[in-house]
Amino acid sequence: MRRGKQRKFKERREGAEEARPRRPLDPEKARERTLQRAVKLLAAKPRSVAELRERLLEKEWADEASVEYALEKLKSYGYLDDERFAFGFASYRVRQKPVGRQRLARDLQLKKVSRETSDAALELVYTETPEEELIERAIKKRTRLRGRPTTRQETKSLYEHLLRLGFSYDLIIRKVREASSAQLDEESPPD
Repeated sequence: MRRGKQRKFKERREGAEEARPRRPLDPEKARERTLQRAVKLLAAKPRSVAELRERLLEKEWADEASVEYALEKLKSYGYLDDERFAFGFASYRVRQKPVGRQRLARDLQLKKVSRETSDAALELVYTETPEEELIERAIKKRTRLRGRPTTRQETKSLYEHLLRLGFSYDLIIRKVREASSAQLDEESPPD
């Protein structure tokens, strides 16, 4: 019922927009509005330069010149810096949940951070907190929630979980084997 009302309202609003002719915006006013929108978007959450540019160009009144003006202004104030954004984003993600380099690189790519900037941020983050430590935390958390894998299916499930977190194949194999051999050592009676 509610969706039907929302759809009707949206159709009515779209019809009204088509009927109302668009007035061209004065270039100075467009720059001012674009800058205000950019500040609001950055206040909501940190963004990369390319991501912010894309969001600003969504509005019909924002042209390329006003967007470039806003971006340069924000860069000069120090509010917009891809290197700082990439490092902050990557270190926050690693602190929140153990993720591997591949997953974090993909996430930074989705945030439209350049490859060089992304690689530099990943290098810094994984120097501070090595992937070995992160995968051990991920395995510990998983085994605390589900217990140690005892069957082949449970081991496969753990392996797939670690792959989704973005850890490398070789690291996963080594750590899963270590976890399995540690479990066997705990279960075997002393000689």
